[in-house]
Amino acid sequence: MDNKFSHRKGTAIVKIADVAGKNVKIRQLRHSFLFGCSEFSTLPYAAGEMDEKEHGEAAKRYSYMTELFNSVTLPFYWGRYEPTQGKPDTERMMAAAKMLKSMGVTLKGHPLCWHTVCADWLMDIDNGKIYQTQIARIQREVSGFAGCIDMWDVINEAVVMPRYSRYDNAMTRICSERGRISLIKDLFAAAKEANPNATLLINDYDTSVAYDILIEGLLAAGVKIDAIGIQSHMHQRHWSAEKTEEILARHGRFGLPLHFTEVSMLSGELMAEHYPDLNDFSPDEWPSTPAGEARQAEEVVTFYETLYAHPLVQSITWWNFHDGLWLNAPSGLLSRQSDPKPAYVALHSRIKGDWWTPEQHLVTNEQGCVVVNGTKGDYVAVCDGREIGFAIG
Repeated sequence: MDNKFSHRKGTAIVKIADVAGKNVKIRQLRHSFLFGCSEFSTLPYAAGEMDEKEHGEAAKRYSYMTELFNSVTLPFYWGRYEPTQGKPDTERMMAAAKMLKSMGVTLKGHPLCWHTVCADWLMDIDNGKIYQTQIARIQREVSGFAGCIDMWDVINEAVVMPRYSRYDNAMTRICSERGRISLIKDLFAAAKEANPNATLLINDYDTSVAYDILIEGLLAAGVKIDAIGIQSHMHQRHWSAEKTEEILARHGRFGLPLHFTEVSMLSGELMAEHYPDLNDFSPDEWPSTPAGEARQAEEVVTFYETLYAHPLVQSITWWNFHDGLWLNAPSGLLSRQSDPKPAYVALHSRIKGDWWTPEQHLVTNEQGCVVVNGTKGDYVAVCDGREIGFAIG
């Protein structure tokens, strides 16, 4: 492994037996670093709502997904999760979460508070009641899914939230009234009380100094942010290496873990730059092209290598896993037919190649131990038909 990734490796001393000379096989099971994607079709799949063809295509995607990723983001957009007050989609979501958990992936819920895709029925109550209902919603979800989903984007895109003017919504109302810092402090406190072991994030697409100022204010107010979420959608243009490094340096100054929560890079034409809002650009078909796929494969390796080399980055989540989902864009690692694109192959060569510990065959020393050097993560040692799980951390 390249020296710039040396902080991703470690050593473990594993007690195998009471004697020397025992043959031991070591296999890595998963990374401690979270390589993930968003996978929203899990809900109808787990609920058995797909026809035979759809079910087969989804199963094919999961095979590719779990081969590459160890983390999945699930959708908790309030307006879709609870379109009718008091009737949340808990059963379907829990089925999806348990299915993914059984596949060995770490789950994150996204988001608990957002001004977009908000529940319309909130507009019929006053601001005080909206606030109370939002707090109760956080407590319900975070406590109800504890042990299955223990990571949450508590608030999404708070930089713009109090001045969002595209349409009226309940979250902008209470954020404007209470102020961002006061509101976010209460939201984080509610989530932490509901699950003290949860990892709680703030998440934003605004990577400007405005986000830094907000984070500074939250930390000064005593808000316990566990990780800073950074969106990096590249529908309009790819980020240069210089821009990525600048964002890492600016957000890294807080010393908190950095999660790149929403990464998308196109394998088709880039969006015209005169569309400042991504949601303004939604063509019926946005094809992937051979030239775009070659560019995407090259860019994804550069971007992931830059992030993986930074010691504060702990997670990277691809958005979405296959083409034609968000904005109907060719931003997947799989095609619309769920076949791997060059970017998938290139990324696999890093995550399960260069950044993965190959199988090792060791012999116990006089203390009956083996010394294992490898990429940080979960492992199993096999000796005389017995398996011993351990971690390098």
